[in-house]
Amino acid sequence: MKNKYSKLFSPIKIGKVEIRNRFAMAPMGPLGLADAEGGFNQRGIDYYTERAKGGTGLIITGVTFVDNVIEEHGMPNCPCSTHNPVQFVRTGKELTERIHAYNSKVFLQMSGGFGRVTIPTNLGEFPPVAPSPIQHRWLNKMCRELTIEEIKTIVKQFGEGAFNAKRAGFDGVQIHAVHEGYLIDQFAISLFNHRTDEYGGSLENRLRFAREICEEIKKRCGEDFPVTLRYSPKSFIKGLRDGALPGEDFVEMGRDLPEGIEAAKLLVGYGYDALDVDVGSYDSWWWSHPPMYQAKGLYMPFAKEMKKHVDVPIICAGRMDQPDLALSALEDDVCDIISLGRPLLADPDYANKLKADKSKDIRPCISCQEGCMGRIQEFSMINCAVNPQAGKERINTLLPACKAKNVLIIGGGVAGCEAARVLALRGHKPILFEMTGSLGGNLRAGGVPDFKEDDIILADWYTHQLAQLGVKVHLNTEYSPEIANYNDFDAVIVATGTEPRVLPYEDKNNVFAATDVLLEKVQTGKNVSIIGGGLVGCETALWLKEKGKNVTIVEIQDKLLALNGPLCHANSEMLERLIPYKGIDVKTKTKAESFKDGKLTILENSETSSIPCDSLIMAIGYIPKADLFKEINEEHPEVYLLGDARRVSNIMYAIWDAFEVASHI
Repeated sequence: MKNKYSKLFSPIKIGKVEIRNRFAMAPMGPLGLADAEGGFNQRGIDYYTERAKGGTGLIITGVTFVDNVIEEHGMPNCPCSTHNPVQFVRTGKELTERIHAYNSKVFLQMSGGFGRVTIPTNLGEFPPVAPSPIQHRWLNKMCRELTIEEIKTIVKQFGEGAFNAKRAGFDGVQIHAVHEGYLIDQFAISLFNHRTDEYGGSLENRLRFAREICEEIKKRCGEDFPVTLRYSPKSFIKGLRDGALPGEDFVEMGRDLPEGIEAAKLLVGYGYDALDVDVGSYDSWWWSHPPMYQAKGLYMPFAKEMKKHVDVPIICAGRMDQPDLALSALEDDVCDIISLGRPLLADPDYANKLKADKSKDIRPCISCQEGCMGRIQEFSMINCAVNPQAGKERINTLLPACKAKNVLIIGGGVAGCEAARVLALRGHKPILFEMTGSLGGNLRAGGVPDFKEDDIILADWYTHQLAQLGVKVHLNTEYSPEIANYNDFDAVIVATGTEPRVLPYEDKNNVFAATDVLLEKVQTGKNVSIIGGGLVGCETALWLKEKGKNVTIVEIQDKLLALNGPLCHANSEMLERLIPYKGIDVKTKTKAESFKDGKLTILENSETSSIPCDSLIMAIGYIPKADLFKEINEEHPEVYLLGDARRVSNIMYAIWDAFEVASHI
């Protein structure tokens, strides 16, 4: 029978380079994947090769640099094709040869620099550069204006770097970009470019930098060497450091769509062979790096506009992980190639599984950005929250168990499920007990809001995987020694989770834990107050507001998400903006004093007042349930405590810790 998604596996050409299917790996920051001389280290080679092995037709590397003098990038954070050409070609050749073995193609993404959005830790002793003396995105300092000589130097470096990439076996390059507010984009946008020379003023002048780069590469590498462009036709900028939200009525201060269409026509006329479309900027970077609060396929309308006006292939990313959505994008002439970034971190075998009609086996990305953007931002390393092997493919290769062990797992949250999955893959015999009627633990409550649907999909994925692996799962069964004697097992894993903190208030009948509200075990009144402005409190507030409730968040800290918020600022900043935008009242530096007779008494700025409150929701954290571990640990020689029962954290660390332990039992 013909595969429903066969159109996604038809070939397509970019220039004269044929791609075997319609899937591209979207470029993502390659932090941790470079060696000391700007080549690819073994982690990087394994990382990209794994996605080619998984069936992806086109691999687009994360950003690499052509200059480290005019703008310092903290070598060796990212590969650099001009720093040590011999080393780059040597390691790049090993990478491209392995990718080509799987009949995939690979383009090198090349950057002209960050400009005003340079990561502060990478600035070194140099002041940030920009087209004009404008404010830096992150720092309270002004950028210095690039000289014409420096611009020409960077253009030459692009030609040199592309020539080295071609020598290393890369099939083409992608320029990074007239996109997201990086340096070349800053030249293209009048908000940032105040120059009066040939690189400023008219749209053609502002695009001159991008034009000269393409022309230089074509001159050095030949007209048949594809040069593609990462391109944002709309910026969503309200002002410096101020981005717009979905549906918001605002005046575009960056690139608006009409100019985006005109610029696209010019850029294709300059010789660019494909446009890789997204939207946004670092001033509105929840568009460029969309959290779960953004819609699936959010770039599709903009890609379709590009498709109408230019005659080169259009690549479209932006939460395109749903196979039906990807198929519709091709059928509706939205784009020619589907670009998967985070979904390929979560599951490098996405394309192969879809082709084999095994979509249920695709591990979902949950758009948390903890392992990818968050860890890039905080620790300069790309990983994935739901896939502990991403970026560590060789280090975290699973090895078969020398001797199969019977392992008791108590608790079916993400930690217990991941441990069972890994143990079964290695040949052990796990048996899992879960006291509720389903696997997934807090994923089930967390996934109730429609914008968190992927949490439920992840819980269902674990359920499917354990069934496929033949793991014995006992649902609706609270563990007790009478049910299974832990001494009959070679090892025991305790992953009993947490219980929510609840403060004692006089009106106990109308005080609820956030998880009970989300799971609709209880019903709230019209006026709802939430104690706690962390991630759970904010997301619960959004969900209740969508259900028509009047919602107030009461937070004792001086801001929302002050404690244990998302690592990635795109997530936290968007959530912080959404709360007031949706009409949710926020009271920070405020203490909830008492709750009685439909009123919540609060202490705000040393003054006592009350607000109407039919239901009070507790979102003030969780308490680990580790008593069972203490009991078993005293009697059994091999016992492990995992997940929130060990340390209240997030999905990523529950999965990672479980993988670590289960891969070494």
